[in-house]
Amino acid sequence: MAAIVRWLSCNSSMFSTSLNSLHQSQFLCKNNSKRVLSIAADSCLTSDFIFNSRFVANPRKQSLQFKIQATITETEQPKWWEKNAGPNMIDIHSTHEFLNALSEAGDKLVIVEFYGTWCASCRALFPKLCKTAQEHPEILFLKVNFDENKPMCKNLNVKVLPYFHFYRGADGQLESFSCSLAKFQKIKDAIETHNTDRCSIGPNKGVGDVNLETVSAPKNKKAESPSS
Repeated sequence: MAAIVRWLSCNSSMFSTSLNSLHQSQFLCKNNSKRVLSIAADSCLTSDFIFNSRFVANPRKQSLQFKIQATITETEQPKWWEKNAGPNMIDIHSTHEFLNALSEAGDKLVIVEFYGTWCASCRALFPKLCKTAQEHPEILFLKVNFDENKPMCKNLNVKVLPYFHFYRGADGQLESFSCSLAKFQKIKDAIETHNTDRCSIGPNKGVGDVNLETVSAPKNKKAESPSS
């Protein structure tokens, strides 16, 4: 009988030790779990750490962290053609706006750029055009999107992009040419020629004899882009 009591006492002690070990491991597990989640939360701004970490977190919570990070870091930037150099650079969206801008310019030199949002040459040239507009606040720059104004562009004989028209008061259209970034000096030379102190006598000719209000819609055809 004494032997049986000693055997039960020994096993009871071992069972108690096992239970204590189990509780300790559960406690450590919970703490480690909290540690893993806290590390993952602190590292949501550095995705490399999350990918390289050996800790394992809840995939659903990681996905949520990445979504939050993407939302925070994503910023809306204006497209390149939406940027303007200042108040002397105006976007033209219709024939009516184009004619009004020319009429209200008075005796100012007006430079019209015809561009396409898909045109690589237009995009390359645009920053330099903006800089030129900032250097010449006395000149009015009009930006005409070719795809939004195809009937007008067709009647103004715009076939390649970027393309430029120069207007001034009663003198009407002074010059027109295609130009790329490599040939930007053409624009500078035209400015030097036409941006002089003078007074034009008579009403503004605008675009001359072309009746832009009654033009028919052309075929859906893109303008060409000159090689740089």
